Amino acid sequence: MLLSLGRFGYLVWQLLGSFRYILRDWRRIVWQMDHSGIRSIPLVLLIGAFSGAIMAWQAAHQFGSMISLSVLGGQVTEAIMMEMAPVLTALVVSGRIGASMTAEIGSMKLSEQIDALRTMSIDPVRYLVLPRVLGLTLMMPTLTVFALVTAIIGAYGVSSYFLDLTFQTFFSSVQDFFRIKDFVGGLIKSTIFGMIISLVGCYQGIYTGRGASGLGEATIASFVISAVSILAGDFLLWIILF
Repeated sequence: MLLSLGRFGYLVWQLLGSFRYILRDWRRIVWQMDHSGIRSIPLVLLIGAFSGAIMAWQAAHQFGSMISLSVLGGQVTEAIMMEMAPVLTALVVSGRIGASMTAEIGSMKLSEQIDALRTMSIDPVRYLVLPRVLGLTLMMPTLTVFALVTAIIGAYGVSSYFLDLTFQTFFSSVQDFFRIKDFVGGLIKSTIFGMIISLVGCYQGIYTGRGASGLGEATIASFVISAVSILAGDFLLWIILF
């Protein structure tokens, strides 16, 4: 445990030392933004739409007898904005992108490509880790906004077709309950989650075990550690931000 923490801290230290090369490496950073962010949009849109629809159903079922459904849009949007959008997006991305980072870098280690980079005096952290961490960290807020928008649309679809709420009633409630602090807090969460996912994914790849079994264990560990870190971090960030 202590050895793993020490290795992780050393990786973060190396990464911070590589930040001075951001402008030189902007092409690889942009490519990672496309690979980890743009290509994740369809999945994020799908997850967001169903999440909003489920939240609308649950809110109507649990609170319909206690409060007026005219406030449903605002209440659901607030919960999605602060919690569901950043957390669900991060969990989905950790499974799709974080594990992929581990597999990519782990395969490079097993095939000795990382040793070849060192032989050519190329820093593996700068070449492999920096673009992935920055690319995902920068794209996570955008993905969260996409998830938020589609979640609101999904919630409105359920509210309109099954709960007989009009467009004006639903979105008037959204406007009444909207607070810029909650929106910014959700974006801050998503940015930190993106950093966690990419750091854990790259770390597990660099320190993967030998053979196919070691790579498989590292990939699983990448998702599990990321998911637990996201949920624990969400709790701590909730206390700090809200």
